[in-house]
Amino acid sequence: MTHAEFAAAWRALRVRVEVDRDAAARALSARLMLPFFLLPVMGVGIALALVGRTFIGAAVFLAALALRFAVRRSAGGFVLQRALADERFYAEALASGLIRIST
Repeated sequence: MTHAEFAAAWRALRVRVEVDRDAAARALSARLMLPFFLLPVMGVGIALALVGRTFIGAAVFLAALALRFAVRRSAGGFVLQRALADERFYAEALASGLIRIST
C-alpha cells in the first residue's frame, strides 16, 4: 500500500493501524535524545536535594520522570501522525514493523 493510499484509507476509516508501543517509545526517545536531556535534569534535582533544597530538588527530579512517562505514553500517536504526514517515515516504519496495517 502506497503512502497516498494509506493516508486516504486512514481518513476514510477503512484501515486499522497497530503501533508497537514499546518500539515507538524507543524510537521517539532516541529521536529526541531524551536520555541526554533527562540525566542532567535528574542530576540537578539530586544536587538540589543534597544541598538542602529538598522539595525543589524532588520537584525537578519528578518533573523529569513525568516528562519521560509523557513521552513514552504519547509515542504511539506521534508515530501514527508522522506516518500519515511523511512518506519516507511511513516506509521506514512499515519496513521495521513499527506499524502494522490491517483492513
